[in-house]
Amino acid sequence: MNAIAVAGVAAASTVTAGADWIYPPKIKLDQVREWVRRAPKKHPRILADTATLAALPEYVRRTAERSALARAVIEQADAILPVAPVRRIKRGRRLLGVSRTCLKRVVWLATAYHLTGKREYADRCRTEMLAAARFADWNPSHYLDVAEMAFGLALGYDWLYNELDPASRETIRDAILDKALRVPNNRRYRHWVRASNNWGQVCHGGMVAGALAVMEDEPELAAKTVLRALRNVPRSMAAFAPNGSYPEGPGYWGYGTTYNVLLIAELESALGTDFGLSKAPGFDRTGEYINVVTGPSGLFFNYSDGGAGRGPEPPLYWLSKRFERPDWLLLERGILAKRLRRLDPKTAAGQSDRLLPTALLWMEKAPANVSVRMPLSWKGEGRTPIAVFRASWSDPNATFVALKAGSPSAPHGQMDIGTFVLDADGVRWAVDLGAEGYHRIESRGMSLWSSAQRSDRWKIFRQSNLGHNTLVIDGRLQIARGFAEIIRFSAASPFPHAVVDMSPVYAGQAETVRRGVALLSSGEVFIRDRLTGLKPGAVVRWGMITPGKPGESAGPALELRLDNARLTLHDMSPAKTDWRTWETATPPNPWDSPNPNTVMVGFEAVAPASGVVDFAVLATPGSCRSSRRPEVPTAPPSEWRE
Repeated sequence: MNAIAVAGVAAASTVTAGADWIYPPKIKLDQVREWVRRAPKKHPRILADTATLAALPEYVRRTAERSALARAVIEQADAILPVAPVRRIKRGRRLLGVSRTCLKRVVWLATAYHLTGKREYADRCRTEMLAAARFADWNPSHYLDVAEMAFGLALGYDWLYNELDPASRETIRDAILDKALRVPNNRRYRHWVRASNNWGQVCHGGMVAGALAVMEDEPELAAKTVLRALRNVPRSMAAFAPNGSYPEGPGYWGYGTTYNVLLIAELESALGTDFGLSKAPGFDRTGEYINVVTGPSGLFFNYSDGGAGRGPEPPLYWLSKRFERPDWLLLERGILAKRLRRLDPKTAAGQSDRLLPTALLWMEKAPANVSVRMPLSWKGEGRTPIAVFRASWSDPNATFVALKAGSPSAPHGQMDIGTFVLDADGVRWAVDLGAEGYHRIESRGMSLWSSAQRSDRWKIFRQSNLGHNTLVIDGRLQIARGFAEIIRFSAASPFPHAVVDMSPVYAGQAETVRRGVALLSSGEVFIRDRLTGLKPGAVVRWGMITPGKPGESAGPALELRLDNARLTLHDMSPAKTDWRTWETATPPNPWDSPNPNTVMVGFEAVAPASGVVDFAVLATPGSCRSSRRPEVPTAPPSEWRE
């Protein structure tokens, strides 16, 4: 049995041995001190031990996937060798880009060293770490910067400990201590400790890595740092409950979950236990979440602040292995292969894919036949409810539609309640424009991080409901503190559907606002809205942002085309409406980023004396052979049945 396999057996034994831990961990400082005291003090110990890393060259040759990633690591490390080390240059209030760049270089160079044994990788890694170690500080006012830098130097210090000269070891160790581990002694820099979003996962993950790397020199500080994480990271891990969904969206899932997995893995590798963290409700299901929110187009349902593009997700290899779910890698293997083909030596020294080499530690040979246990219809629960429907897991041209509920005031929230994305025939037809660049807004002195109703955040096109695939009443914003629930969800054929009660986010504008979305057996998507209690004369807009090129509308039908694909939108609303377009490529304000190759299509209706407005739209892909248009329900969403 090779060393990687031995490490896997050890990890499995650790989990079994830790089965008596309760969640959240109930542990005292004296107990953590004892775990630190008893832990082996040999390096390396963060994520991997000496035997594991020694076996890496042979291990990676055993599958094509590992070999491809290993080759990429070496090629990228070669490109990093001649590049000057990082300098302490802030962008706005952040040093984060520098921290991530340093982290990326350290991880790739240290991994390349253990894959090849070539000294130049270790020497260049030492140069990078020493440069960061000599910074005046790692910008503790924005603590993510400290956490990512700490993780990078901790891993490099640990993995290359025996290759570092004593003076370099001392400089790097002192930097980890003085610029990271001792910083929270100053109350000014402790705001992240009790964070309930991704900050908690990232900061505790980075700090614990630093503590475990130097624990033979500072056992008391290591014990206190670990205890602080055990007591506080469950606040962030609550995001996974009850079924693995992530309130900040799939983009931030990658960030928070990566560091959450690293935290657990580093505790197990260095101390022999995770103290029960992996038993957090929903954590054993979150590998499903990141897959169900990825459409057949390969794009995320990127609600909240995040882009649609999905890259490799190293923690999926750990999650798949830990929870025995090989089907969670159904999409990941292809995504990784695509990314490796596109890696550019010119960008090797940057921050992208900074933790990708860690996947080598968790990759297993793909089973010959993987049974897909992930559902076609899925409801994400918790703080940001979503509903997702797809026609197939194997057909890249399958229809996919996803609908969002929740609140604009959620972490990284937008006024996107009721928004949807839609894939069909390999095209993302209904898009979410994603997040506005943080520095772009902050550099203007605008308030980006307040979710108050009058915040500058809602003046940004991409953040407000005016820039989403949802409803707008009289040009007004959604209510930031409102919360919309999914009041109906059915996965049953032939009418899987979800209904969102959006009334709280339109309070003062209408009495009730409900939206239903259904995926039909024909591959068509039906979207049905009913609004009541509108002020007579109020103007209600239905809109969908698309990269498709709208043709001339033929009465109630509007055809969209993109390359050789097409999607036809049929307006089946009771009242006559006319299709029109709104500008999205060039948004209205000077602070808004452009959205090239997009346009909003939709229509408006004026509320009658009854105050009731009904909308109904059927989206028919070009591949649809037999439309179910005559069969769609005329009833409002609140009356839908299976």
